[in-house]
Amino acid sequence: MKKLFSFLAIIGILLASNCTRITENNDPVIGIWSHISTDGSATQKQDVTVRQEWIFNDAYLGRYHTYHNKNLTVISDFKWVHKDSIYVISYPGLDKEEDIVLMTESENGIILADTEGNVLAIRE
Repeated sequence: MKKLFSFLAIIGILLASNCTRITENNDPVIGIWSHISTDGSATQKQDVTVRQEWIFNDAYLGRYHTYHNKNLTVISDFKWVHKDSIYVISYPGLDKEEDIVLMTESENGIILADTEGNVLAIRE
């Protein structure tokens, strides 16, 4: 009887482990996005190049970087949600507002832009 019970327990474990599948996320936002700008103030002799980078992954998470003249100044994780055609990017632990953007195509390629058309990032 013990052998039968052990056999049924093993079959049950195998069946239960095969039923758990992680759904595949093929969202088009997955990948690396960036935005480059210059920050020239009156107190500086040269313009400072600011590069922001978002790396979206398929677990609805990502990594956010900010570089000032190729020096890494900010590194943080972010969460993203896709509802209808809108992406909401939130930055827990960072004093940064949520970004609410749409993915559109422009002459520069595929971009993430807010509802007013301001570019957040361009796909690399």
